[in-house]
Amino acid sequence: MKTFELKGDLRSDFGKKAAKLLRKQGLVPCNLYGNGDNLTFTVNENDIRKMIYTPDTLIIALNINGKERKAIVKELQFHPVSERVLHIDFLEVNEKKPVIVEIPIQLEGHAEGVKAGGKLSLEKRKLKVKGIYTNFPDRLIIDVTPLGLGKKLQVADLHYDNLELVNVKEQVVVQVKATRASAAAAAEA
Repeated sequence: MKTFELKGDLRSDFGKKAAKLLRKQGLVPCNLYGNGDNLTFTVNENDIRKMIYTPDTLIIALNINGKERKAIVKELQFHPVSERVLHIDFLEVNEKKPVIVEIPIQLEGHAEGVKAGGKLSLEKRKLKVKGIYTNFPDRLIIDVTPLGLGKKLQVADLHYDNLELVNVKEQVVVQVKATRASAAAAAEA
C-alpha cells in the first residue's frame, strides 16, 4: 500500500467562523481520531490534491507540528457547488487494531463466457476490507478466467489472506452477462 506524506499544523480556533476564515487562507480543517486523543489541525489545500484525486487507497504519514502519525482518510466533505474540500476526518492506524477501508478491485484473465460471446460486467469497483493496515494490498486481484456465460462471483466466493471482506456476502462483484449474439449462438447449437 502506498504512503502519502502530509504536513499539518494544530488548530486553536474552532467553530464555523474560524473554519470559514481558514478556508479563505487556503487551509482545510481536519480531525484525527483513533488512539484515544483526538487532534484538530489544518493542512494546505494544495498539498491534498494528489491524496484525494487518486484511485489508490493510501496510508497517510501525518506530520503535525513535528509529531509523526499514520492514518487513513475516513471521511471527506466537499462544497456542493464549487467541489472544494471543506473538511477531512482521518483515522489513526496502528499494527494492533484492525480498521475498515475500501480497496479497489483489479480483474485478471480472460473469462470463458467472454470467449463464448458474453460481456464481462464489473459490478463493484471497490470492496470494504477489515484488517491490519500493513496487510492491505494496493488492489484486490480477482481471476475471472473460470467464469462462464451467465456466471457470477459474489463477495462470499472471494478470500484473501489476513483480510476479512465486510460487504454483504450475496453481493455480486463481477459477472458474465449473455448478449444477443451469444444467445443466438446457443440457440443454433
